[in-house]
Amino acid sequence: MAKVVALMLLALFAISMIEATMVLAKEAEYHLDSNRYGPGSLKSYQCPSQCTRRCSKTQYHKPCMFFCQKCCRKCLCVPPGFYGNKGVCPCYNNWKTKRGGPKCP
Repeated sequence: MAKVVALMLLALFAISMIEATMVLAKEAEYHLDSNRYGPGSLKSYQCPSQCTRRCSKTQYHKPCMFFCQKCCRKCLCVPPGFYGNKGVCPCYNNWKTKRGGPKCP
């Protein structure tokens, strides 16, 4: 009986490790794809479409688009997702307003 319980626990542990590895691989693929994101990953003509994607879920669409495109033209990158993930694009992340707040959405 103890051997069966030990085997079941070992099997559960192995399955959870495999699932965790798969989840981490998918996250790394999404967040760290250096060919799609990061400094200089875009051409200036790609900025409008990337900013449309980035600003699509905000209620402040016009200001988001204005500042996103300004940042994109300077940094040639737009972070993945609709919010956050700015660490992928340091220029986009570190550009600040005169008051010290983030310039790029």
